[in-house]
Amino acid sequence: MTSTGPAEVSERRRRLLAIKLRALVSDHVGDPVDVEPVEFGTGAGLVVDDAAWVIVDGPAGRTLGASLAWAIRQGARSLDVIVDSEGGQLARRADGFDFPIRVWFAEERTLLPVVAEAVPAVPTPSTEHLELVPLIEAGGARPHTERGVVTGDVRGLEVCRVVDEPTIGHFAEVNDVPPELIAARADDGVILEVGVGANDREAFQLIHGHVPKVDALSDVVASVSEVRSVDAPQHPLNRMAPERFLRWQAAEDPGILGLASLEPADPPVPRQSMKHPEPCVARGVDTDGAPVVVVFSSGVDLDLVPFVADVSLGLTEPVARVIVALPQRDLVPVTRDLAGLLARPVELVEW
Repeated sequence: MTSTGPAEVSERRRRLLAIKLRALVSDHVGDPVDVEPVEFGTGAGLVVDDAAWVIVDGPAGRTLGASLAWAIRQGARSLDVIVDSEGGQLARRADGFDFPIRVWFAEERTLLPVVAEAVPAVPTPSTEHLELVPLIEAGGARPHTERGVVTGDVRGLEVCRVVDEPTIGHFAEVNDVPPELIAARADDGVILEVGVGANDREAFQLIHGHVPKVDALSDVVASVSEVRSVDAPQHPLNRMAPERFLRWQAAEDPGILGLASLEPADPPVPRQSMKHPEPCVARGVDTDGAPVVVVFSSGVDLDLVPFVADVSLGLTEPVARVIVALPQRDLVPVTRDLAGLLARPVELVEW
């Protein structure tokens, strides 16, 4: 009996996705489509009569940039995206572009329009969580609240987080930690967990649960401060959250961007992970006293511009300028092209 390997399964999935796309578009436009779909990072696409059609393979929330980049590279004048999940966020971000974008969901062979979700409201942190801010300060970290979550960071890198319950359960399960050790080290109620990332916090809680929180946090702050700087040797802690390091630098010296002041602000959606770079947001005022919003990014991120669109759509107060700041090496032509399609103009600033 011959087994099917991952490569064969993936190839078969791509072929089925292409067949599905052509069938759905043919039924929707009312004529057979003879164009052969092509594959790219997020799924498959084809162009019919200057209209680009893309079908997304998997969650669609962060695929608009890649789909739109492919469409304009094909010379298309509009974009239709077919999704299975997270279409509401994609449809909302599509509204931030001065380019015709429609989002669809397939019900058998019929395409139904996806309704754009509203920008999620920013949760307010609980009083119990905010009561631990002095503890974060005493440990030498900078308190920060993002979408209702209270954390402490060092030069943009999160080193502690306030949680309702300890998160050591998952770490213990994966690493076969005896239940009696968990019971001995875990606390009830709101606590401050120390560590860089969820896994590190879980491990730290198990190994150093008896260490006073201020002492434990001070040790982590000192370790991170030593290696997280522009002139420090290469280190894993330097490579994590590089966009937030840029934001920290600009907040320390807003004149870098020609601003008078700057401080971290909430993103339109929660950060997914510390492992992968994601844009972050700051608010401030320029030297004329006008309010500005700055989005920081690092690395070539095709979904940066849709994220910026989301930031603009979520503004509840007038701002004079929206700035996108990123390293010079990362400001590639496709990012400029996508930014030029935004309904609200932005300033691209090379770091």
